[in-house]
This record gives sequence, structure tokens and C-alpha cells, in this order.
Amino acid sequence: QVQFVESGGGLVQAGGSLRLSCAASGSTFNTIGWYRQAPGKQRDLVAHISWTHIINYASSVKGRFTISRDNAKNTVYLQMNSLKPEDTAVYYCNAIDQQSQSSWGQGTQVTVSS
Repeated sequence: QVQFVESGGGLVQAGGSLRLSCAASGSTFNTIGWYRQAPGKQRDLVAHISWTHIINYASSVKGRFTISRDNAKNTVYLQMNSLKPEDTAVYYCNAIDQQSQSSWGQGTQVTVSS
């Protein structure tokens, strides 16, 4: 059974930084990433990283967010800098295993005040 430990969300002022972490267990994962969902909006990709460290970012976060991965720990980190109020959302960790099964974490709230 896939399990996640997500941490790092919180309240920060605009221009500040937060670091999210997601430790996934229960399988070997090809791709781990972060999605976010603001109230009344769909869940969108923020960034994801493959086992071989191929990375994809949403255009809205390029240059501000950095995703990294520790394969030995099955852990992904999302460093978020220059945060904006529009980054406010629930951030969800997602992992896709070698059988292409997708699993979701419980989510962590990120709130950026103006």
C-alpha cells in the first residue's frame, strides 16, 4: 500500500519561501510530483521529477520553484521562493509507480498573504 508523508505547508507573506517535502513508500516510483488546487479550481501540475531526474514545471512557477529528489529515500522536495498570493492552494503529492498506478497524498495547505 502506497503511503505518503507530506510536510512543509503553512502561511507566508508574499515574497517569502516555503519548502515542501513528500516521502512516498510502498512501491518504486517512476515519477513523483506536486499538484495544487485552489478553491473552486481544478487540480493542476506544479512540478514533477522522474527517477532519472527529468523535470517538468508549470510555466507559472518556472524560475521560482525548484523540485528535487532523493531516490534512496523516495522523497521529493519542492523549494518555493518568491511566493505570490496566487500560489495559495492545497498542494498534493502524486506518485506514479512502475505499473503506472497513480497515488495521491492527503495534501498540505499553502497560504500566501499579500
